[in-house]
Amino acid sequence: MSPYVVDKRDIQFCLYEYLGLEEMCKLPRYSEFNRELFDMVIDEAAKFSVDILAPLNIVLDREGARYQDGMVRLPEACHQAYRKYCQGGWIAPDGDAEYGGQGLPMTLTTAVAEMMMGASMAFLVTPGLTKAAGHLLETYGTEETKGYIEKLYSGVWSGTMCLTESGAGSAVGDLKCKAKKEGDHYLIEGEKIFITAGDQDMTENILHLVLARADGAPKGIKGVSLFLIPKIRINPDGSLGEPNNVKCGGIEHKMGLHGSPTCTMLFGADGPCHGYLVGEENQGIRFMFLMMNEARIGVGLQGLCAAAASYQEARQYAQERIQGVDIMDMKNVDAPRVPIIKHPDVKRMLLTMKAFSEGMRAMLYFSARCADLSEHAEGEDERQKWAQMLELLTPICKAYCSDFGYDMTTVGIQVLGGYGYCNEYPQEQYARDSKAASIYEGTNAIQALDLLGRKVAGKGGLAFMTFLNHLNVFLDENAQHPTLSGYVEKLQKARDTLTQVVMHFQQTGAENPYYPILCATPFLEMFGHVVMAYLLLDMAIVAEKKMSEIEGAVEDSPEKIFYDGKLHSMRFFIDTYLPKAAAIADSVLSNNRSPLDVIL
Repeated sequence: MSPYVVDKRDIQFCLYEYLGLEEMCKLPRYSEFNRELFDMVIDEAAKFSVDILAPLNIVLDREGARYQDGMVRLPEACHQAYRKYCQGGWIAPDGDAEYGGQGLPMTLTTAVAEMMMGASMAFLVTPGLTKAAGHLLETYGTEETKGYIEKLYSGVWSGTMCLTESGAGSAVGDLKCKAKKEGDHYLIEGEKIFITAGDQDMTENILHLVLARADGAPKGIKGVSLFLIPKIRINPDGSLGEPNNVKCGGIEHKMGLHGSPTCTMLFGADGPCHGYLVGEENQGIRFMFLMMNEARIGVGLQGLCAAAASYQEARQYAQERIQGVDIMDMKNVDAPRVPIIKHPDVKRMLLTMKAFSEGMRAMLYFSARCADLSEHAEGEDERQKWAQMLELLTPICKAYCSDFGYDMTTVGIQVLGGYGYCNEYPQEQYARDSKAASIYEGTNAIQALDLLGRKVAGKGGLAFMTFLNHLNVFLDENAQHPTLSGYVEKLQKARDTLTQVVMHFQQTGAENPYYPILCATPFLEMFGHVVMAYLLLDMAIVAEKKMSEIEGAVEDSPEKIFYDGKLHSMRFFIDTYLPKAAAIADSVLSNNRSPLDVIL
């Protein structure tokens, strides 16, 4: 088994040379930071990932979480890693310093999360929602509940998100969990399922953010409220009191992520369970969307992490595995045997993985940059622009990256052949662990509906037009590029096709609302291909300029090899995968209603 590899060079390219992370230091929020500190964070995160988390990955997969006597137990190795994780300040490095965070840009901490999650996805998923819970309390909490944030950011406590019920998964408005007001709190009764880290034995307390319906509330999603429910009640002085009748009813036995407990949670089954209203009644889904959207970017990151880790593993294996001869020597039985990386089809698979890993990395880091600028850019108009970009990209990040991240792990298995299917190598675990990402935090079909209904059509198409304006500026600026104008033209045609499909939805949707919904998932894939092509082309333009500044032949310079690789990633994706956007458009424009009309 090869050691886990962090692609630090491409991470640094994406952060510094492409996205200009150092420019963030000109904003008041980040004025105390500099490149030296950012590099130190990257180096420490890479070291922690390789030395601490990567060895843990196989332990968590094979030992897993255990449910015993109504409690969830995690392996001792997980406890040791978690203590070091907390000591390093990794729970909320982009959290507000007032509450114990480090205040770093999300653009940087997304890179940190990629390295660590690639090393052990199951470990990172377990405390993964704690920071998001703290951020929700920062935004909507009372003075009392804001006092809990430091416990979350230090890792002493953890946080969860509790939406799903057995009869109310994607249809959240159908939930039956109920809340009855009693003095300064509510009595909560109900069951939630599929709760990530709903119970574990690593933290002193767990704060559950739970959607429930208060007495007398309207039916449907408009009657849902958000409650903070501690596993152990918290005294006025912040100390822990008595148990709050929050029980784990069991954990799921899953395809992957064995080390991350997925729990059934029972609230108020054995006595009074106290919950505390977050915000106002009947506004729960609005408040919870803050946490959900952060989680959706995080789930998209899981796709990238799996794809990038799988690529590095496949690349190392292909360089070392000797099998067959060069195709030009096929008839020579005495010809030297070559590494499989010399075979054209293996190189095609590896370049596919490389292009998708680099494109998804850019998509997620770019979206994190949008998040930073939406909160901290100077000028309200500028903040609104980046907020609209983030709003549009969030469902694409979640669905496109989780779908194609999983697909890349299957390509990695194929590169290794029979060994890829065996647990001697981590490829099969990457596939098993990453598959959940297309299902949880809103299935990818839900993301497609969100993209089409809320982000493209909602608010008069504001988010979509913001993205188009951004893309148009790029296309206009590079239309006459001396060497890459042909690829700019291909992207321009894809943009026009995307716009044509949106206009078609507007026309057909008025007559038959079912048809755009039928096409929503392919549309998201099409949109994702366009976004990926833009990002890869934008990075290729940067890389070509950098390469031209280095003297000598490509093969004589590691840096030239790196930049040349960026150009090949872009050319391969635009020539091989961007045409799929046009094929999807042809399908949509055909108005084929067979899935709606067929009797199954």
